[in-house]
Amino acid sequence: MTSSDFDVIVIGGGPSGYATALTAAAADLSVALIERDRLGGTCLHRGCIPAKELLETASVHRTVSQADQFGIMTAAPVVDFSAAQDRKQAVVDRLFKGITNLVESKNIELFSGTGNLTKDRRIAVQMDDGVEQLLTGASIVLAAGSQSKTLPGFEIDGRTILGSDDVLTMTSLPESAAVIGGGAIGCEFASMLADLGTEVTILEADERLVPGADADIAKALQRSFKKRGIKTLTGVTAVGHTPLVHETTLQLSDGAEIEVQKIIVCIGRRPYTEHLQLAETSVEVDDQGFVRVDEFCRTNLDGIYAVGDLIATPQLAHVGFAEAMLVVSDITGEPRAPIDYSKVPWAIYCHPEIAYAGLSEEQAKADGYEISVSQHRFIGNARALIHNDTEGMVKLVAERREDGKAGKLLGVHLIGPWATEQLGQGYLAINRDIEISEIADFVQPHPTLSELFGEAALELAGRTLHG
Repeated sequence: MTSSDFDVIVIGGGPSGYATALTAAAADLSVALIERDRLGGTCLHRGCIPAKELLETASVHRTVSQADQFGIMTAAPVVDFSAAQDRKQAVVDRLFKGITNLVESKNIELFSGTGNLTKDRRIAVQMDDGVEQLLTGASIVLAAGSQSKTLPGFEIDGRTILGSDDVLTMTSLPESAAVIGGGAIGCEFASMLADLGTEVTILEADERLVPGADADIAKALQRSFKKRGIKTLTGVTAVGHTPLVHETTLQLSDGAEIEVQKIIVCIGRRPYTEHLQLAETSVEVDDQGFVRVDEFCRTNLDGIYAVGDLIATPQLAHVGFAEAMLVVSDITGEPRAPIDYSKVPWAIYCHPEIAYAGLSEEQAKADGYEISVSQHRFIGNARALIHNDTEGMVKLVAERREDGKAGKLLGVHLIGPWATEQLGQGYLAINRDIEISEIADFVQPHPTLSELFGEAALELAGRTLHG
């Protein structure tokens, strides 16, 4: 057993963890980073990156299938999903190598093992080689991440009942699948599988898909999915299943039954606090397992922080990055405003893509705002027509002032081609409280998809161009 002292000790090498370590090292602090698996965490190895890579495979298949509409005559594309998996792994491996090299090049000592917080505020690290090390640090940052939630009666077996890890590593496509959960992950998997030929049914307990999105965006997604043959069942839950020879019969809460080859469970993620052994300490944890923190990600114990999926904030890698920078600023005494979680950007990479920031129409009304709303559809956008991808719209929600004119932008909601890449100017406007009249003065390049945001702002300002 050995002991070492550091300025900052980080438990967990996912996005929030390695971002904390890199930011602290850039501030000339001595840093220990503990990771028991691989740097990059769930996002890089079992989440964001591999999922988006397979969604890109689906996009290429969709594009090639429509090639004749552009005058390119080719045979119908055939999917080799094992080859797609090989490319996905190559992308993941390259990014993993990059993160590893970056960490190794900084003033960061990497410990390969499992770390937990002791009663006396030290970190015990059970190293992969069996040796235990005790570390002490002026500041400790808990960044252990999360794991997929399970559903009673639908235990993951990797054959019939799949979790997200299984979907991202399978080498062949099922003929049919039911996706339990119509949130971001469920919709991305459903979209990818449907594009590649699987017959897909989504089950969502809420009355609409992507419950966190604006209602009009969710309705537009459901309409689009229906056109593509994706069946969506909302307001229902899965209550059991009966295995058959090559399929399973899924029983629903409304009495209906569905026969599918695979059931994919996508009901969210829970904080991964078990190996931290926080029950042995005074760190406060809520009844959902999230570590309690204040607006600067401080726990109830001085000098101990928690970030990322371990706390009850949006489970998004970019939010984890922001929390990492916030924590290091607090450690070094650099003034920084807390994160306004109501204004962070959200991105869902199904087809059509969804992106939003700020308040939905329903939320704005619930918060007591008088509002003005503008919706513009991609069907009339030149770039969307050129791409042959015209489904979707841009929806802006603005404060309506006493004089009846639109004031500051409260929410921006997009569904359509490259929506995730178009969110930037709307996100910036919301977070800087920019008035609609100022946004309407932005010069939008032509022809671009982003012109639609400008058109919506012009309408709110009473100065429509093509309306």
